Amino acid sequence: MTKEDLKTMQGWSLQRKIQVTQTRIIEFYERFEGKVYISFSGGKDSTVLLHIARSIYPNINACFIDTGLEYPEIRGFVKTIDNVEVIRPKISHKEVIEKYGYPVVSKEQSQFIYEARNTKSDKLKDIRLNGNQWGQGKISKKWRYLINAPFKISDKCCLIMKKRPAWQYEKANGVYPIIGTMACESSRRKVDWHRYGCNSFDQKRPSSKPLSFWLESDIWKYIKTNKVPYSKIYDMGYERTGCAFCLFGAHCDNFKRFELMKKTHNKMYTYIMYNLGVSEVIKFMSDKNRIRINSYVVQEGKNE
Repeated sequence: MTKEDLKTMQGWSLQRKIQVTQTRIIEFYERFEGKVYISFSGGKDSTVLLHIARSIYPNINACFIDTGLEYPEIRGFVKTIDNVEVIRPKISHKEVIEKYGYPVVSKEQSQFIYEARNTKSDKLKDIRLNGNQWGQGKISKKWRYLINAPFKISDKCCLIMKKRPAWQYEKANGVYPIIGTMACESSRRKVDWHRYGCNSFDQKRPSSKPLSFWLESDIWKYIKTNKVPYSKIYDMGYERTGCAFCLFGAHCDNFKRFELMKKTHNKMYTYIMYNLGVSEVIKFMSDKNRIRINSYVVQEGKNE
């Protein structure tokens, strides 16, 4: 699939996108004789995916991974949806952070920083610092200072809290996932779509991502047109609703998501900032990058 293919498909009408998404779901469902499930996060994208899938297969299963740090509005919304199985990771966020470190900047950069700090391979360490023969695979110059951060950093939180429980669920039940991610959300997801398309049948872990060519505007248009119930967390000003303490991309808006959290979910905010230690991570990154943030984000005990 080419960049032009994606651009063309993203420009389709919503009705055509729905039809193609339905076709991809049917292809995947039939290929695995119904041994599939909807990966349901409670967010708007997977809500639309589940609605479309159940318009075709009303009894299709869905699975929600309760990591323990979803917004209460997400968890409450999930409980209103029938036939959703809830699974949980084996360890807590705090244990992941203590053992591996905080997820900062992006999955790629966190991985590179973790490997630079922990690998025993001189070759891998050199690649992470200087790049391979094509100059790829290295820590960005902007984030190199994080190698010496006074806290651990890694990309392993998603792996341990979400991916492993999903893999275990799939293995135990002999099912394959249908996932509500879109190529427009990140460069990594765009690359995956170019490589595999919506349905990847031949990967080690076959999966379907039938919303890959949708845009966020399509999601909201579908919800409003079809009057689909959704989590009210979005009516509170939130654009992302994943793990509440995740720092991936948080620097892009000067950590403002935590300013909003303080106003709407103060108890959760206090736990994340001071029990999990996120305030120190934000303060360190802000000082190094000269990011201006509201002082209460990094000052323990300051409540406005």
